[in-house]
Amino acid sequence: MTPQPDPEVGAAVKAADRAHVFHSWSAQELIDPLAVAGAEGSYFWDFDGRRYLDFTSGLVYTNIGYQHPKVVAAIQEQAATMTTFAPAFAIEARSEAARLIAERTPGDLDKIFFTNAGADAVEHAVRMARLHTGRAKVLSAYRSYHGGTQQAVNLTGDPRRWASDSAAAGVVHFWAPFLYRSRFYAETEEQECARALEHLETTIAFEGPGTIAAIVLETIPGTAGIMVPPPGYLAGVREICDKYGIVFVLDEVMAGFGRTGEWFAADLFDVVPDLMTFAKGVNSGYVPLGGVAISGAIAETFAKRPYPGGLTYSGHPLACAAAVATINVMAEEGVVDNAKHLGATVVEPALRELAGRHPSVGEVRGVGMFWAIELVKNQETREPLVPYNAAGEANAAMAAFGAAAKKQGLWPFINMNRTHVVPPCNVTEAELKEGLAALDTALTVADEYTA
Repeated sequence: MTPQPDPEVGAAVKAADRAHVFHSWSAQELIDPLAVAGAEGSYFWDFDGRRYLDFTSGLVYTNIGYQHPKVVAAIQEQAATMTTFAPAFAIEARSEAARLIAERTPGDLDKIFFTNAGADAVEHAVRMARLHTGRAKVLSAYRSYHGGTQQAVNLTGDPRRWASDSAAAGVVHFWAPFLYRSRFYAETEEQECARALEHLETTIAFEGPGTIAAIVLETIPGTAGIMVPPPGYLAGVREICDKYGIVFVLDEVMAGFGRTGEWFAADLFDVVPDLMTFAKGVNSGYVPLGGVAISGAIAETFAKRPYPGGLTYSGHPLACAAAVATINVMAEEGVVDNAKHLGATVVEPALRELAGRHPSVGEVRGVGMFWAIELVKNQETREPLVPYNAAGEANAAMAAFGAAAKKQGLWPFINMNRTHVVPPCNVTEAELKEGLAALDTALTVADEYTA
């Protein structure tokens, strides 16, 4: 679709937004949201006709891009047949979505509890774990994000938690492995893995194993920086959970449904959790949907005992029809394999080449269509380009980098000292190269802030 400029409409959209829309994670008078006129595939455009290559996939959810015609048609067909229906009934779209998801989850995660998003999926996974074990505490990692609802944000390990953390949610945080900024003075991935597992088991010992219901981890942390865990770490956590009767919850809200070049990131590590949360890519975000994939043992807990939880729109027909169409599109069009292939042959080599030329690049890391570039002031000392949780003038370097990317027609995903490369999983090689060239130019601006 060719963008048709219409600045007058754009101004009206912007005015109504500024008058009435309350935006998340924002100081309302300090933001200037772009008025978007349309989107298709890997691109979106504003009312001035300026087009952007979306290297954010929305919020890392448009895994098949915007406006895929088969998914749009499925939503339209479902709306014409059955727009909505209560969750207590069996309906075709919900049953088929659950079947297709269960076919792809690892191990015996064959029961699917539908939610409306990732945060409430995490909420329900924790509730299931607590009821299954009869324990209260939950462990989660620093450098993590699990959602904005009360329990999920308390599980989160970044500054978005602070304003809502009353220390009363039963959450204990620990350090997960991240060799580039190791908390364990490790020099190799093997050392980092072993010391992180020892730290986790020591934390469990001092908290009391019999008090801990679950360990919740993002399989690969997303907005915290896409830190791919070292070989053996997740398997080691699985062993620790089995040793102490703790429920192992993997959060695949961001990493799932092809993002890593596998249906689920857990498949990269050959590990099976007891509960697994999902959302975002399950239907490319076309209609809100999330869920929990549940193991046989935990499902059995509620075989004759009611599960005390639910949502009015659980398994909403429009959302489930979109999920069915999305999963089928991904299978038919080889979207998961595309993410794997282009990640290995285009993204990784290009990012490593950029790292060799730009002094602002400290590290690149990732897999599939799930990459992060760590920006630093000094490659030797690894001093971050801006301070942790910087804002205002302190964040000038990252703000300048972001502005430079947008000037090149690239919409970046920036969080603290990182920019993420997370385009749609069905992005083309030509689109990737276009975006990487724009990123190269933007990094020259970040280089100006290095020491």
